[in-house]
This record gives sequence, C-alpha cells and structure tokens, in this order.
Amino acid sequence: MTLKNTRSIRPSLTALVTLLMPVASCYAQSVPAATASAKHSAKAPAGAADQSIRPFHINFSQGALADLKRRLAVTEWPERETVTDRSQGVQLATMKALVGYWQSSYDWRKVEARLNALPQFVTMIDGLDIHFIHVRSKHPNALPVIITHGWPGSIIEELKVVGPLTDPTAYYGGKAEDAFDVVIPSLPGYGFSGKPTAAGWDPIRVASAWIVLMRRLGYTRYVAQGGDWGNAVTEQMALQRPPELIGIHTNMPATVPDNVAKAFQFGEPAPAGLSAEEKGAWDQLDFFYKHGLGYAQEMANRPQTLYGIEDSPAGLAAWMLDHDAASLALIARVFDGQQEGLTRDDILDNIRLYWLTKTAVSSARLYWESKLPFFAPKGVPVPTAVSVYPDEIYAAPRSWTEKAYPKLVYYNRLPKGGHFAAWEQPESFVTELRAAFRSLRPTN
Repeated sequence: MTLKNTRSIRPSLTALVTLLMPVASCYAQSVPAATASAKHSAKAPAGAADQSIRPFHINFSQGALADLKRRLAVTEWPERETVTDRSQGVQLATMKALVGYWQSSYDWRKVEARLNALPQFVTMIDGLDIHFIHVRSKHPNALPVIITHGWPGSIIEELKVVGPLTDPTAYYGGKAEDAFDVVIPSLPGYGFSGKPTAAGWDPIRVASAWIVLMRRLGYTRYVAQGGDWGNAVTEQMALQRPPELIGIHTNMPATVPDNVAKAFQFGEPAPAGLSAEEKGAWDQLDFFYKHGLGYAQEMANRPQTLYGIEDSPAGLAAWMLDHDAASLALIARVFDGQQEGLTRDDILDNIRLYWLTKTAVSSARLYWESKLPFFAPKGVPVPTAVSVYPDEIYAAPRSWTEKAYPKLVYYNRLPKGGHFAAWEQPESFVTELRAAFRSLRPTN
C-alpha cells in the first residue's frame, strides 16, 4: 500500500466514535498445491484474468518457527504496571505466562495439520489472491454459508464450527436437514489471502469479492454470516443485493439508534426513556468508547506506524489481546490456569498465524480503508438473524435490533459468550445458525 494519504482528513476521536457507532475433486486443479512457505508461488501465470481455483497447502519452514522462538527469548520486558487491575492494559504477568507457554509447550504443527485436513483453496478475484476453506456436507440439500472473520480474528476462530455445521448428525443433536456447506475466506491482507498493494480494499469491495467467490463456487442460493468486520462485509453483501443471497446472520449487529449515537458523539448523557436492556447496551458502549477504542483509533489513522508488532511476537500478542475488556479478562484467566471457552493453544494458534503470515500491519489497514459507521443501522434488505452474546462490545437490545433490521426473522440472547462467539462458544454458535436459517431452507 502506498504511504500517500489519499484523504484530506483522517478521523479524529469524535469522528471515529461516529464511525464505530452507529470437497476437492470438484475444483479445477490447474497448478500444484501451494505451500505457505512459498505463498506467492500460488499466483496464477501472468496474462488474462485467471478464475481457476487452486488447492492450497500450509507448510511453514522450520527456520520460520525457530526464528520466532529466538525472538521470544530476547523479549525486552517493561516494568510491571503500577496498578492491580487491567486499567493500564495487558498485565505483565499475563504476557510472561503467555510467552513462557509459547516458548516451552506450544506446537504450531498441530493447528497446521488441522488446517491441512480441510480443503483449502486460492482463487484470484479483482486482482488479488483470496484464500478460503471450503467444506461440502455429505448431506443432500445442504445450505451454503459464507462465514467472515474480523480483527484480531482469522480463519482459526471458525475451525471449531466446520464439523458441526457440515455434519450436524455427529454434533450437538443436529439433524441432516440442518446441514451447511461451509466457505470461510481470509480477508484481504489477513492470513493466506493476498496483501493489497494499493488502497481501496474496504468492506464494500470485500463484499463484492465474496459475491464473486460464491458464484465461482457455483452457488445459486446461499446465506452469509459474520461478526466484527465480518458483520460489516456481510451487511455490505446484502446491500449489493445479489439474487443468490437469501439471508444473513450476525453475532455483532449494527443497531445503535441515531439519538444514542449523537449523544456519544457530543458527550451528552443517555437519552431519556431507555429501557433496562437499552441502558445496559448504553453502559457497555460508554465503557468501550472511553476505554476500549485506542487500538481502533491508531489503526484507522496510522496503521503503517505499527512496525513494532510486525517485529516483535510478544508485542503483537499484547496488541491482539487488548481488543476488548471481556475477551482480555477471559484470556488472562486462561493463562492463569482457569478453564474457559478458549485454551492457551487456541489463543496462540491465532496470534501465530498473524506472525507467520506477516499480516500484523496489512490486516490493520482495513480500519484505515473503511468509511462505514460501524454500529449504525444500514437498512439491510434481506432476511436477517441476530444472536446476542452478553460479553460482546455491546449486547444489542431487541428494540434496537427490530428497528435496525426491517426483515428481522430471528433474534436470541445467549447466556454466555463474547466477541469471538464461534471460537469461544461453538456449540451455541452452531445451534444459533441452525435455528436462524431454518425458516429459509426449502420446505420440501
């Protein structure tokens, strides 16, 4: 990406608050399987636009893994925080526990094998290689779903739901008629997808690419799911009105009403007359805007400045952990030895993917690219299902959700879970998708 800023003004904090408010044989195999250690060799030959779908295989060199261990061993630690809580950020004890486990016990090859056990592919769309997992169900009449991750997530956070979605009779009491074909792409600049070399890859363009991808896979009727940036992309797919897209599901809906958004923008008190549920969402948003917005402000304004997280694995880990207060608290408990929805390996699988693919900065640029008001209703014109997890950045009230999505077909509040729902609570996430899209499946 060029370092020249093509926009006259980058978002101020107030503007940023406004921004945030509101299986294999069926594919052409024209080239040998690519490897992650030689990722760019997977690109199609120069010439006419290539639409082939090429198998992809991950095999990072032992040298890359050894280099990471060397960097971890020479981490320069700051002094301990001067408070007893996380109000100054990720605590030193958490980071030392994480790095200690990373050095002594973690094995990247385990998740590499899990990924390689799934059908993975690369195809060029709009001049960029797009990596994706594609698993077809053995059950007839499976409903195709494209699931989009966010930041600091990746395809890693969706791995636990692939089996239950594609093979429902083997998981969580599902029936054959609950089956999905699952497509999980890596966002541009993330994971094994290509890194844009010029500006312009915002969520609207990504949504267009996903529509092309689903058509290239031959799907004429499908649904889409997403949280975080995945929600932004999924909503933009719906707004582009492809006839094949029959509905969407989100676990991080954009529902904040105008009067609430304006109150936050101008530092005003909560609007009068909020219900208890609405006041709970207000309080969560109030905390986030006051204490949780720092990472987004930096990446929206100056993503290229984040050289440190591209150079230090410990620095990258701390930056990724400090996404939201509830997730950080959960991760801290995990590295303190408690049992949670995530394991230490889960957390390091995701961090290490960012490290090995060298996507710390390229992934951050999505914040710079997007001009969308993140939490503002968009008037999504297709049937929409919403699952609300209590420890999300804010738990969207039913009243806001019903106004935000004119074709709301499903709404449910879950008793447990946070921002990384599929990763942390795979059973409830799968159960929600089954229920959310049941009314959109053929009845015969």
